[in-house]
Amino acid sequence: MSVAKPGRILYRNARIVDPASGYDGPGELLTAGEDIADVGKKLFDSVPGDVQAVDCDGLVLAPGLVDMRVQIGEPGAEHKESLRSGGEAAIAGGVTTVVCLPNTNPVMDDEATLEFVARRARQAALAKVYCYGAVTKGLQGKELAEMGLLAEAGALAFTDATKAVADAQVLRRALQYAATFGLLIVQHPEEPTLAGGVMNSGEIATRMGLSGIPREAEIIMLERDMRLVAMTGGRYHAAHISTSDSVAIIAKAKDAGLKVTCDTAPFYFALNELAVGDYRTFAKLSPPLRTEDDRQAIVAGLKSGVIDAIASDHAPQDADSKRLPFPQAAFGGSGLETLLSVSLDLFHNGELSLIETLRRLTSAPADVLGLKAGRLAKGAKADLVLFDPDRGWKVIADAFHSKSKNSPFDGRPVQGQVMRTVIDGRTVFERNDLAQTGAKRAARR
Repeated sequence: MSVAKPGRILYRNARIVDPASGYDGPGELLTAGEDIADVGKKLFDSVPGDVQAVDCDGLVLAPGLVDMRVQIGEPGAEHKESLRSGGEAAIAGGVTTVVCLPNTNPVMDDEATLEFVARRARQAALAKVYCYGAVTKGLQGKELAEMGLLAEAGALAFTDATKAVADAQVLRRALQYAATFGLLIVQHPEEPTLAGGVMNSGEIATRMGLSGIPREAEIIMLERDMRLVAMTGGRYHAAHISTSDSVAIIAKAKDAGLKVTCDTAPFYFALNELAVGDYRTFAKLSPPLRTEDDRQAIVAGLKSGVIDAIASDHAPQDADSKRLPFPQAAFGGSGLETLLSVSLDLFHNGELSLIETLRRLTSAPADVLGLKAGRLAKGAKADLVLFDPDRGWKVIADAFHSKSKNSPFDGRPVQGQVMRTVIDGRTVFERNDLAQTGAKRAARR
């Protein structure tokens, strides 16, 4: 049976922003099948007959987002999020690559579970899905998982998900083993014996009568872990840092030449503990929302480059888990569909340029994980997002594609909206009013 020649698609009249190359300006991009065939300021004087042209009308064309911290309920908790619903949420948010935490049921501490998730993701044919392997068997923090075998099965890095590897000797061995094979350990930095509360410790928690999680739970764990990294020479990544001291600790470690990186999530640079408000369980997150001083320090860490990447920290929960008194409600918030728009606050507020904002969402997380993603280059996979950075909209969690409607940004006005998402050259998401948006922009000009 003959196979049709892959079609060619030309994205023209775009503002191309490619953080990996540092380019931000007008241009055109040509895809052929699954790959980027060419990118430049002007590719054709006249469009060839076998090329489909897409007029981007001045919108931003960027690499698809690479989200390095996503929880998916499948297998085991599909009622919270399946690979299909999570994939639909991802592409609606411009995310073309997601990396899933191993806290599934069963846990991703063996090759069979990793391969099951990979197979189910391919069947969904939405966002590209990669997985972390567990550091310890069953995420119990005691016995190391078979990291070498998991890496051969496709695990990008290793983490115990929402649990810290609390035993110093266990983490030391993990870092030593990982260093032998060039593998990365990703830590949820929170000392569990200090983390028995439900929101950030301080005046607000006291006034609300809620038990607090002190900032020191994160700080102490990071300080200990930096010592272990120095002992072992291992590669270490701190997930979703949330305090000013954490930024300082990571900066010092980097200055000392340690192989350390970190990320944060929009929750921690766009919100503070006041979002808990009237016992609002949608704002019950792990780590908890911190003080305004900490929020500003996270923004400063992004500006300085100490914080390498921004991840959604998508932690879906079903309605029954959130519609409970605050102490009993589950931790977590939906983040895939607001990742780009809320991150663009950094650009609109003058904290980061557009290209630097996008760097932390594309090439930077890809580089941390060793992925060939997050860049617009000839021969690269055609994973793209087309978005209007100026378009305002209101977050309505009930309208999410995700099964999880628990967003701490629910009701928040944001600026910047995904209009089209392309994976391997295929348009997998297109906003229905794209044509109408183009007409309005033309009228404004």
